[in-house]
Amino acid sequence: MAGFRLGQDDSEISQQSRAAPPDLVSDDERSVAADSWSIKSDYGSTLDDDQRHADAAEDLSAANLRAPSEYSSDKEEPDAEGVTSMLGLQSYWDAAYADELANFREHGHTGEVWFGADVMEVVASWTKSLCIDISKGCTPNHVDNNKSDTVEQGDKYLSGWSVLDIGTGNGLLLQELSKQGFSDLTGTDYSEGAIDLARSLADRDGLPNIKFLVDDILETKLERQFQLVVDKGTLDAIGLHPDGSIKRVIYWDSVSRLVASGGLLVITSCNSTKDELVQEVESFNQRSATQVHETRKDPPKFQYLSHVRTYPTFMFGGSVGSRVATVAFLRN
Repeated sequence: MAGFRLGQDDSEISQQSRAAPPDLVSDDERSVAADSWSIKSDYGSTLDDDQRHADAAEDLSAANLRAPSEYSSDKEEPDAEGVTSMLGLQSYWDAAYADELANFREHGHTGEVWFGADVMEVVASWTKSLCIDISKGCTPNHVDNNKSDTVEQGDKYLSGWSVLDIGTGNGLLLQELSKQGFSDLTGTDYSEGAIDLARSLADRDGLPNIKFLVDDILETKLERQFQLVVDKGTLDAIGLHPDGSIKRVIYWDSVSRLVASGGLLVITSCNSTKDELVQEVESFNQRSATQVHETRKDPPKFQYLSHVRTYPTFMFGGSVGSRVATVAFLRN
């Protein structure tokens, strides 16, 4: 999964109007596909899904947490029909990437650039600048895209950064990060069709060094940790599943094990604001501290570091917003 299809003329749409309309899904096999969220990976059987859901539901209840979609809502009660979508189902993505893979093989088409090429380029260049500053021993409160080092200077700092793109989709974000100077690149997705497409595109574009694996972040079989983990739209799609609130709890438990100490998690979302993502991380930190009985002086697992400030903004309902939020969190 990789996110939502956003056109270049959608700037008038607020992030407060985040529900995916039902007519986004065509009246074909995708719209009648059953929920196949269960894991289908090359790594064998998974943990008991019912037990994981029960544990997550218990954590959610114990912490009295709200779903992220409720944090900034102007409604007293969330609209249950409005916060779920076919975009939250694996069956949708399997069908979508089967179509895109067929189009690539027949016509050479790359397929959709999720969030748009401009956003993808901003995410890659901004993340590069952030990683370089951290490699230099700086912990910036603000990263300005135009202060980026040259490619030659960047390579010196970026060679030690291992990168994981969760829900990589067609893998184009990893290709963009490769152009920025990152070399240890891995992409995972629970859709085999997405991984087949990503590998085909990388081979075509002369980037066979990028590794792609079938893996579900909610039941990851990865055993290594990464200095940089990026998510462009995957948390959005997880939140649109009918059990999105529970699955988001599982997401944070899983992703926290993949980010190395001192590493970065960079999330790009069109379904959550920067403040909502920060609130969700704070809720995860509180839940984690309760589970392991951490003392107050222990640092939280994740802390907010910075966010992209260069996306176009607009006024809606008296508030300033943007179509996309990209936020970086430091793993303590």
